[in-house]
Amino acid sequence: MLLNDKLLDEVTSRAKASERLRMNYNLHESLDAKAQRLLNALEPGTSLPVHRHRHTAETYILLRGRIDVMFCDAAGQEIERFALDPHTGNYGVHIPAGQWHTLEVHESAVILEVKDGPYAPLAPEDLLT
Repeated sequence: MLLNDKLLDEVTSRAKASERLRMNYNLHESLDAKAQRLLNALEPGTSLPVHRHRHTAETYILLRGRIDVMFCDAAGQEIERFALDPHTGNYGVHIPAGQWHTLEVHESAVILEVKDGPYAPLAPEDLLT
């Protein structure tokens, strides 16, 4: 499969039409795969709660757009911010296992997201509201 502008445009179009203003495009074959690899199209205004993945690190590589990724403490307070923009040479961020985080979308974006599988929905104790 070729990851190109046509594919990114298709996923972005679905994100824009989505109520959540984001859309995943899985590259892994099943939710049981040992590696979860996906494109995640994100539109300004999408809401991603502060959350953590206790059992896996996560890596975001920004393919297009502009986003900030924020690390937070256990109370949900921002402790570090990473401005990602391929035009400035900031392409991605690695999020250690257990790190509370969220993001803010400044410009229609697509990230390549990678984490260990299998897929596990976030438990209530892994979400801050």
